[in-house]
Amino acid sequence: MPTMIPAWIDGTLTPVEKLEVHLRGLRHMAVSVFVLDGEGRLLLQRRAAGKYHTPGLWANTCCTHPAWNEAPADCASRRLQEELGISGLSLHHRDRIEYRADVGGGMTEHEVVDLFVATAPHDLPLTPNPDEVSQVRWIDLADLTSELATAPEGFTPWLRIYMADHRATIFSPRPKAR
Repeated sequence: MPTMIPAWIDGTLTPVEKLEVHLRGLRHMAVSVFVLDGEGRLLLQRRAAGKYHTPGLWANTCCTHPAWNEAPADCASRRLQEELGISGLSLHHRDRIEYRADVGGGMTEHEVVDLFVATAPHDLPLTPNPDEVSQVRWIDLADLTSELATAPEGFTPWLRIYMADHRATIFSPRPKAR
């Protein structure tokens, strides 16, 4: 059964099949999660080679689309568990932003994104789902900025947009560890 996600058609939020949303470049709902350790390093994931767009590129900790009638915070928690085996973190909603980006293969992400941040220990147990994630790593934000400047093609378009246009919203002030 195809995955249906909330997208706007003629100004009305409607459930639409995920691939169709991206092929048509429809404006749709999304969530992005940024997990930081106590030293301010960000947990990145490299998208699995089998992903239908942007395979093999580095992205923020987790990003996805809520199911029809799913609350953004519930979606963020669910996908952290499904993609990385992470549970029990306190997610802090930062903002809702909108962006549009070509993701290759004739597809466009035109997302209205709820941004969430959480703090976790550096030794957080991770069990990446190989269908979703091929690799993970912790990176200092200054090092990420440097890598984005020297090799942007290794990162998803949305991570490049987040770091260029929304860094202050996402990372300052940092949530307190629990």
